[in-house]
Parts: sequence; structure tokens; C-alpha cells
Amino acid sequence: MKLFAAASLAVLAAASLGAAKAPAPAYDVVIRGGEILDGSGGKPVHGDVAVKGDRIAYVGPHAPGRGKTEIDAKGKAIAPGFINMLSHSEDSFMADGRGLSELRQGVTLEVMGEGSSVGPLTPKMQKLEEQREHDIKFPVTWSTLDQGLQAFVDRGVSLNVASFVGAATVRVHVLGEDDVQPTPAQLAQMRTLVRQAMEDGAMGVGSALIYAPGTFARTDELAALTTEAGRCGGYYISHMRSEGDRILEATDELIEISRRSGAPAEVFHMKTSGKDNWDKEDAFIARIVAARAKGQRITADMYTYPASSTGFDAAMPTWVQAGGVEAWIARLKDPATRAKVLAEMHEDHPKTWENSYRQAGPDGTLLVGFKSAALKPLTGKTLAQVAKERGTSPEDTILDLIIADGSRIQVVYSSMSEANVTRQMKLPWVSFGSDASAQAPEGVFLLSSTHPRAYGNFVRVLGKYARDEKTVTLPEAVRRLAALPAHNLGLHDRGLLKAGYYADVVVFDPETVTDHGTFLKPQQLATGVTDVLVNGQPVLRDSEATGAHAGRVVRGRGWKGWKDGGCRASAKDWTW
Repeated sequence: MKLFAAASLAVLAAASLGAAKAPAPAYDVVIRGGEILDGSGGKPVHGDVAVKGDRIAYVGPHAPGRGKTEIDAKGKAIAPGFINMLSHSEDSFMADGRGLSELRQGVTLEVMGEGSSVGPLTPKMQKLEEQREHDIKFPVTWSTLDQGLQAFVDRGVSLNVASFVGAATVRVHVLGEDDVQPTPAQLAQMRTLVRQAMEDGAMGVGSALIYAPGTFARTDELAALTTEAGRCGGYYISHMRSEGDRILEATDELIEISRRSGAPAEVFHMKTSGKDNWDKEDAFIARIVAARAKGQRITADMYTYPASSTGFDAAMPTWVQAGGVEAWIARLKDPATRAKVLAEMHEDHPKTWENSYRQAGPDGTLLVGFKSAALKPLTGKTLAQVAKERGTSPEDTILDLIIADGSRIQVVYSSMSEANVTRQMKLPWVSFGSDASAQAPEGVFLLSSTHPRAYGNFVRVLGKYARDEKTVTLPEAVRRLAALPAHNLGLHDRGLLKAGYYADVVVFDPETVTDHGTFLKPQQLATGVTDVLVNGQPVLRDSEATGAHAGRVVRGRGWKGWKDGGCRASAKDWTW
């Protein structure tokens, strides 16, 4: 008995000694045994990625130590988190901070600010924002861009957020929504607002020039605002003045704004719209290539579908929209104004505005988003179907729907060429943006439909174009999903799997990663992405959202909080 007791004590003592000597985990997370695609575009390397805190601590063949959390990546790829260069998640994050449709695609950073941004806002602008909200309702309590972005984080988001300052937002702040030009004093005030936004952390200036009131801005105004952004380490990014009939002239304007300001420039959602314009693709690309050859930093982003999505405001002249949506709808109720608008809507190639409806036609125009509950049953029908049901012309139907809904109405326009989409997929200076919000196939998001790009834009690069059609290699796809946009944004510690960089990491199965959304059933989550880390925290495990609020505000180089931040004499004082 004594021998047994002694032996038991010896075993317990040995166990205690072993437990005391057991090394503590060296890392918070170790992702083991995957094919590492570091974002550089080079060949994958088998190994581990280890994370400590919010940073990557090790990338190599075998992490020397264990992690508090271990993720088995055998048979999978490990890559830097993907960057959505064109997000419209300003409203959706107020309803659901998980960003599930993006998270399931490996996106870790949402970049907003196409023309409009969450700040700077006047009290009047705050009230109008609330008044014009659709399915998602929330109070607009902030005024600056920084406060607006921080509101997402304070509410709790799984993804990082960043933004350009909207050129139209700055314009409305000073001039309102009318078709007017700024005086020298007003332009100086607008420049000051841009500089303040850059010091708040904006990435640059974003414009959307087919929409009122942004379309009322002339080249000189845009160049002046971009000059301020360039002084603060930012750049110009634009939904150009035309993506169809005058696409070459619009491209020239973007390049000219870059030249005058000294700042880089990027084309939002690169495309050629309208069958009559598809053959302009070569000349469009050539314009950008020529500017790049001269030393200008001109880039583009794109979505991976042959259809766009916007509103019926892109189906009629912008003069009728001056003063805001309320003034627009009031004008449409006037018979004489309505007749004038209808006459212009029948033009296939109007000289002063972009007719997206005529580019797609009534059969190629799908209704996906209404504000009014009474009109929501029309969701998923084409304009041609609704016009036939009502016994009105497609043009009259558009005007009737806008008046009844009190909004521009969200639609999908099928006006692009799949061949041109594939052509752009091969361009090494093109990154990717969904031009959609981060959402989920549940709750408030089911009150409206959307474009499938909201659920599949990024995995489509990996599945359809890299794996299936071999339009681009997998390492190159990852580079353009992560490192390229990070470099364009001036982010020198994101976009690569590299020790010391922020731990935004995605694990996916290259053999199964797939998008599932269709134009009639777009709200279907992608599959094949299993694990995502944002700032070192697991936000997706085994394809399930953890609910962790790991997202932060990612700020541009002019942010006054950086050690070397703030604005400089000119854009030339920054290196890229």
C-alpha cells in the first residue's frame, strides 16, 4: 500500500513538474500546413502563418511554437485579406456589423466614398440623410468623416473600414444640390474641407460624375480638390463622367485631373457600357496604358459581372435632378417638364448625359430595390414586364415608379460585354470592388434584392477566372485582391503576408471556392472560404461568423494621428 501511495505521489509530482515546464503558447493563432500565397504574386510556399496580437509574427515552413488557437489549413490556401475598393456599406453596417456577404469571400477591408461619403455633413445634410433612408433606419449623429467611420466601429464591425471623401459631399456642404459653380471663396472652402477630411484619414477624393449633384462639378473644381488630397498623400478615384458614349473623353478628364494635381488616379468599376460602345474597349485601355507609360499612376478597379446596378436617375437628364431628390420628383409631376424629360429619355445617345436605360433596354433592366412597401412586390421583375402589366411605355413607367416610390429605385442594367470583362481581368493594374454593400441573406436585407456582386464578386476572381477559365493565375489573383489595392491606397502594413504586417488573413479552398448568387436569386453566400482573421482576431471559423468586432478604421497617409502624417507642400513630396 505504501509502495502504491509512493508511486502515485511520484506520478503526480512528475505531472506537476511537466505542467510547470510546459511552454506557454508562443502565438495567439497559428494557421498550419497551407499553401501560402503571400500577395506578392509569387509561387505558393507550403508552411505556416503565425499571429501574435494584431500582427503577423511568422510566415514560413514551420512556426516555432504553438498557438492558443490552431487552424488546420491542409489542402487550403492562406492569403492576405482581400480589399473591396468600392463598398457601399455605409447603411448596412448600421444594421449588421458582421458583413457576412463579404466575410464569406475573404474580404477584410471595405473602402467607401464613391462620390458621397459619411462626412463632412452640415445639420441640413444630416436631416436629409435620415429622411432619405430606405429599409435600414438609424440616426445620423456625426458630422465629420472620422466621426462617421468611428460610428461603425463603435457599433461593432467585423471588417476594417476606410473611405475617400466624396467630391459631391464636399460640394453639397458648400453649394447645396443645385447646378451652380463655386466662387473662388467657395472653392477655397471646399478645398479646406478636403484637407480636413484627409487629416481625418480619408484615402483621397472620390467622385461620381454621372449623378446629380456630382455631375455639376467641372474639371477645374475636381482638379482643385484632388490637389488638396494629393498634398495629403491621397489620390483621385472616379465613377467617370461617361462609361459609354463619351468614355474616351471621360478617361482623358481623369488623366488630366491626375496630371494637374500630381496625384494618382483610379477608374471606379472599369467598364464599357452599351453595345454600341463595346468596341471602344481597346482605345479605353490604350488611353490608360499611354498615361502610365508617361509616368502617371493610373489604375482601375472592376466587378466581375457583365451588368451594372444603379438607379433610374441614370435613365434621364441630370438637369431635372438639380436640387435633390425631392425637387426632382416635384418637377416630374409637372406635365410640361415630364414631356421634356420623356423626349430626352428616348434618345439612344444624348449629348450631355449618360442614358443607362437605353444601353440596357427594358428587357435588360431588372428592378431590385424599392423604398415603398406598396411597390416591393415588383422586385425581381424587368422594366418590360412591369410596363406591359401597367399598359404604359417603359419611359412613362420609370417616371411613374419614381414618383410613387419617392426614390431613384435600384435597378440592374445588363449593358456590358462578357468578353470585355474577361479582357479587363487580365490587366495587371486592375483591382476589384463590389460596388455593393456588405449584407446577409436574412432580416432587413431580404426586404429588397440586390446584384449578385454583393455576394460573389471576389470569390468569382478565384473560382471562375483563376481556377475554371485560367484567365489569371491564382497567385496573381491574390495579388490583385490584396497587395495591389493596399499599395494604391498607400497602406504599407496591409495587403501582404509578412512579419510585422497587420494580421488580416484568409484561408480558402482553391478547388471549391465558388459564388452562387444569380441575378434572380443574388442573396446566396459564397462557399470555399473557411477562416478569416481581421487584426489577428478570428471573425470566420469553419465558414461561420464568430461575431467578433475586430474591425477598425483604416486611415490614409494624411491622417494627423500618424507620426509622419498631415499634409505637405504638394503631391510630389510623397512616395508610393
